[in-house]
Amino acid sequence: MCNPWVAWLGVLPLFILLTQAALKPAMPPVIDSQPFSIFWAAPTMYCMPFFNVNMNLQVFNIISNPLETQSGSKIAIIYPNELGYYPYFSQDGKSFNGGIPQNVSLSEHLRKAADDIGEAVPWWRSEGLVVIDWESWKPQWDRNRGSRIIYNNHSLAFTRNHHPYWSEMKVETVAREEFENAGKNFMNVTLTLALEMRPKCLWGFYLYPDCYNYDYRINPETYTGNCPNDEILRNDQLLWLWEKSAALYPSIYLDKILKSSLNALKFVHYRVREAMRIAEMARHDYVLPVFIFSRPFYLHSTEALSQEDLVHTIGESAALGAAGVILWGGYEYSASKENCLSMQQSIRGPLGHYAVNVTSAAKLCSQNLCNNHGRCIRKTPESSFYLHMPESSGLLEYTKVEDNIRFLSYHESVI
Repeated sequence: MCNPWVAWLGVLPLFILLTQAALKPAMPPVIDSQPFSIFWAAPTMYCMPFFNVNMNLQVFNIISNPLETQSGSKIAIIYPNELGYYPYFSQDGKSFNGGIPQNVSLSEHLRKAADDIGEAVPWWRSEGLVVIDWESWKPQWDRNRGSRIIYNNHSLAFTRNHHPYWSEMKVETVAREEFENAGKNFMNVTLTLALEMRPKCLWGFYLYPDCYNYDYRINPETYTGNCPNDEILRNDQLLWLWEKSAALYPSIYLDKILKSSLNALKFVHYRVREAMRIAEMARHDYVLPVFIFSRPFYLHSTEALSQEDLVHTIGESAALGAAGVILWGGYEYSASKENCLSMQQSIRGPLGHYAVNVTSAAKLCSQNLCNNHGRCIRKTPESSFYLHMPESSGLLEYTKVEDNIRFLSYHESVI
């Protein structure tokens, strides 16, 4: 049994152990004895050999691939042209691989996908995170809005060409059904193949689930951060995807307009909570691991996240029960010595120190309360308690206080 004590981390009373039989267990951590991990998926591999700028990520408890590549043995991100024949339209409307999933030969796609998986995830790599980044279209008709409407339009044309005498109402009904079935099958068979070839890897799709709480620009004064009810329902309808996925990979990239604001916290909070909700419903026996995509900088900017927003992103994700955060970035991070130095400064400053703080607090909580058999998460999701170490000491100070944290044990059959 674990001791029912509360830890004080920093100035906040943080933990109390609750043994709740109804709480589903979590999968064991990817890194032994590290209940919350921070992964580096920014390609800074040129900074050291070309500019002699060393990130020293391991010093700050940040896990990276060898040589700091974006894809490797710890985490791999697979893009559209790197896995089978993914159908899509370019920004100028050019069709690739048939454009829409109805036009793809699944047998040809799977043959190429098998070769691609063998190259992207070698046989000797038996574990780790593997993220499929397919963003051009969504497998649900109503989510293909804005620039994605091209997939609905071409699906209508596809059905209309096959049935020129049908009414427009029937064309739309059948086109919707054909597109959604084809999209579902395309994603499903790809995941099935991936899991068969590399069963111990944590396969999943980037930005799944999404919360669609992007209305902070429209109504900033009344912004709640809540996921719209229609979108929650659509996420429920993707149960076929959650059941097949080995992990979930939502995103919490912060727009600069949200800098150090309460709206930033609301934006992140409800996105992570929706992912945790899906993670719990996906399996009957355990909670899927959730790894949150974040960025060291604000969107479309080279400005590092503020200390407050590090708490809003990394801290909030840890407190709500995520298995980890993935810090993503583009190739511009290592495009010049100036960019490399800027990144190094961020890591050696607030980002790196906060990474050590949160990962250490999560580890010590797990060790001291339950002998590394689970992770500590908020009992009340809306509370303001975080996994933080004391500023003056590397030790935990225990005292009995109100119930603020519950304990998510690991699923024994997969330890």
